[in-house]
Amino acid sequence: MTAQKNDIQLQRITYLRGPNIWTYRSVLEVWLDLGELEEHPSDKLPGFTDRLLALLPALAEHHCGVGERGGFLQRLREGTWAGHVLEHCVIELLNLAGMPTGFGQTRSTSQHGVYRMVFRSRNEQVGRTALAQGHALLMAAINDKPFDVTAAVAQVRDAIDDCYLGPSTACIVAAATDRRIPHIRLNDGNLVQLGYGARQRRIWTAETDLTGAIAETIACDKDLTKTLLMACGVPVPEGEIVDSPDAAWRAAQDFDAPVVVKPTDGNHGRGVTLDLTVEADIRAAYEVAARHGSEVMVERFIPGQEHRLLVVGGKVVAAARGETAWITGDGQHHIADLVDQQINSDPRRGTTEDHPLNRLNIREDGVILLDLQRQGYTPDSVPPAGKRVLVQRNGNVAIDCTDDVHPEVEHYVSLAAQTVGLDIAGIDVVAEDIGKPLHDQGGAVVEVNAGPGLLSHLKPAVGKPRPVGQAIVEQLFPSDEHDPHPGRIPIVGVAGTRNTQVVARAIAWLVHLSGKHTALACRDGLFVGQRRTEPAVARSTAYWEASHRLLMNRDAQAAVFENGPGLILDEGLPYDRCQVGVVTDFDGAADLKRHDISESDQMYKVLRTQVDVVLDDGVAVLNANDPRITELAELCDGEVLYYAVEGAGGDAQALRDHGLEGGRAAVLRDGKVVLMTGASEQAGPDLHGILQRHGHGGDAGLAEALLAAVAGAWAFGISPELIAAGVETFDLGPARA
Repeated sequence: MTAQKNDIQLQRITYLRGPNIWTYRSVLEVWLDLGELEEHPSDKLPGFTDRLLALLPALAEHHCGVGERGGFLQRLREGTWAGHVLEHCVIELLNLAGMPTGFGQTRSTSQHGVYRMVFRSRNEQVGRTALAQGHALLMAAINDKPFDVTAAVAQVRDAIDDCYLGPSTACIVAAATDRRIPHIRLNDGNLVQLGYGARQRRIWTAETDLTGAIAETIACDKDLTKTLLMACGVPVPEGEIVDSPDAAWRAAQDFDAPVVVKPTDGNHGRGVTLDLTVEADIRAAYEVAARHGSEVMVERFIPGQEHRLLVVGGKVVAAARGETAWITGDGQHHIADLVDQQINSDPRRGTTEDHPLNRLNIREDGVILLDLQRQGYTPDSVPPAGKRVLVQRNGNVAIDCTDDVHPEVEHYVSLAAQTVGLDIAGIDVVAEDIGKPLHDQGGAVVEVNAGPGLLSHLKPAVGKPRPVGQAIVEQLFPSDEHDPHPGRIPIVGVAGTRNTQVVARAIAWLVHLSGKHTALACRDGLFVGQRRTEPAVARSTAYWEASHRLLMNRDAQAAVFENGPGLILDEGLPYDRCQVGVVTDFDGAADLKRHDISESDQMYKVLRTQVDVVLDDGVAVLNANDPRITELAELCDGEVLYYAVEGAGGDAQALRDHGLEGGRAAVLRDGKVVLMTGASEQAGPDLHGILQRHGHGGDAGLAEALLAAVAGAWAFGISPELIAAGVETFDLGPARA
């Protein structure tokens, strides 16, 4: 019997929503107290590794410190601590639940047996669920107790289903991410902002802020849609709205041909019955359609297969075909059983988004029941051996046929989308062969749909997936070689503690003077333009949320953020990347003991976060009076611009070397700023004179803050002349509403 060990204690759980000391992305950080397990690494727990691998066999494939497949297994055999093992258990549960996760780290703290463990988590609730299940699994393996891995994975998957984006929205967000366009989820559903501030777009599944309300209303009115399409020459079936079974039968007689009965405002083919000629069938179909819409339409039946064509920005980007569903009798089983055996057994069929085809519930689907009735059957009928029975005429549209679409068909469906006014539309076409002109075969456009589902194009039952998310993102953010950062507004981040609110306010003022409506978040409050939108916020969580909201403001053409070290450690940065990142000092360690920080040298790892997120064509602005800060230069993907007070010490050699390499620096010399580019110098503002005139003469801290602001504004691209004039007019007093 294995000696029982006490549970690992989860002391503190923090969700870091923005870039942080661990990674660019959101993570769950957990402080663990291993207790007695600190003295029992994996190799000191008899049978533990084998029990763990029996529960999670794929752990044997995990990479780890050795950097290759099987590295984690090697660590288990050699001996590693329980915090590190928990990290891998959580990651594997997330992988099994369908949210692949590769990032995790576990580091010791200054407290004996206490570790900080982090793992990538796209959603806090999903991360917490995976942590709880991973913790329970690990303790079961340690104490040789049974554990239901399947149930644990199901709980994590349920959390993902509850919290994560739907497939249509997720594919658009993924395509935006591939183009480095940031996104913000605006509600618990599928409303998502792509981009920041004035350059944002919004999506809600496959609808965008370019989707007009009038166009969507037209698309919901099938009769009006057909009238407009017919006026533009798009082939559509004749139809008539009816208000009773009697009216439906009269309309069908007028057409003198097979008809379709359907709701005028239904969707997903619900309530649509095809190829009707018999009065009793038409009357019954009216009742089915009436249950699925506000009005019922009778229209001429168009022979052929149903196709769904996705039109984005006037172009066909994907097409899928449906197929009818049949069963073959065996003389023994009733139809309901045969449907389960011959149709629903297909692994592509199911009730989740992972399945491109739906399961058929023939006892509850009125259209299927009516089609069976027309053939003389019920779900309990036993058809003769070899007899084929039609179960569903209007089945899943999930067979990719994008490459087969005829150019004339493309023309008509594009015209249909434009006529209704939709930027994204799902056009339903019935045709014998989508590879031939519609007029040659009597095909027609039968519906135009706003907000079409994308799953049939992302996961077709047959054929290859189509990049529909990329097409939608391209429609929202057209590629432009002169726009290296689509959807982004220029952002300046100011990290440190010394007068950083003054630095941020002064930079925001200078950016404002350059002609950009500027948002500002600092300890003095939140501002858009010169208007304070929210008062000062002290608590990190509230400050992060308020700062993040500035990026949702459509008026913001640029943004400046003051980021204290506590914010980076508690929440992460409120943006993903920035154009300019300023680091002023390594002070503040005394206030960060809760994060196991006690010395200023430890601030390197914290404040490097601000430099890590500078874009590759951006600029890191670093205080060269502190040699530790100049070491951050090697981490910057973009340019480095130093600022320094001459004669105040610091890394003079680094400053000289920087100049020899043609780098830029802003130096305060005898109270005046000198802007240096390589060996050339240009006079900047007279900070000593400005401070004297505003009653702040001799305030060295304020002079250094203004110097940092001058450097930040220069890095932003503001001209030295405008900087000089702007600093002169900057209000050095506390920010006012």
